[in-house]
Amino acid sequence: MDLMGTCSISSLGNLRFLHPLTKFQLSPRFFCCWFPKSQSLPRSSKLVTFISCSVANDGSVTKAVETDPSLAVKKVAAEISSDLKGTSIFLVGMKCEAKTNLGKLLADSLRYYYFDSDGLVEEAAGGESAAKALKETDEKGFRDSETEVLKQLSSMGRLVVSAGDGAVQSCTNLALLRHGVSIWMDVPLDCIAMEEDLKDGHASAISASGSYSEERMTLVTELYKEMREGYATADATVSLQKIASQLGYDDISAVTTEDVAMEVLNEIQKLTRVKRMMEAAARPF
Repeated sequence: MDLMGTCSISSLGNLRFLHPLTKFQLSPRFFCCWFPKSQSLPRSSKLVTFISCSVANDGSVTKAVETDPSLAVKKVAAEISSDLKGTSIFLVGMKCEAKTNLGKLLADSLRYYYFDSDGLVEEAAGGESAAKALKETDEKGFRDSETEVLKQLSSMGRLVVSAGDGAVQSCTNLALLRHGVSIWMDVPLDCIAMEEDLKDGHASAISASGSYSEERMTLVTELYKEMREGYATADATVSLQKIASQLGYDDISAVTTEDVAMEVLNEIQKLTRVKRMMEAAARPF
């Protein structure tokens, strides 16, 4: 029996086969099921599910153990790829691991190349320490290096670029971002502060809140205020707090990279749709 199309999912997420299975089919098996958009799922990003399960003659499933949400991301990426036409994607926002992970997943899903502009600037300067020294002794030279890196990246296609803060600090750099689609990844400041403290090994400076040092939070807040206007020029904004709320999560840490990637792809899909409409409207009759 062809099992595809013979199973359904309840509102509680329980899988059930619509037809009785033969004795031969009672052993544990590996199925790939695609659930239609019309059926409700607990996690919006997990549309494609791999299920290892045992089934009884009445069609009930006794075990479901594995999901792969990245397949759903790749499916949406494939759907918008033709409209994107190789246009590069620039991710702006506070530097954090979540932004890096998002960039790598998007690049993998779209079959693009991933670059970190800050990493390229550091490489050109001779390493992280050399880049810091250059910024302290010759800030203009450092900013020129940032612009040169962005100029090179913006001249290419099929890239996902995690852009450093220098990308939004000058009109020249902001204009270079217009060669692609820019997305502001808005991450709560307390998450940024906590990550920075842990990265620098300042666990002993953790405040009474148990999440980050007060000094770190002050620095992060000041940087955010300085950069916010530049971040806001992005073509679209994706907020982790908003995604958590939409998915019904009480804890923002429950938001996965796949959740964020799906939101980014949805925003890009909206932007490409608007572009198509504008191009159609501009055509002569």
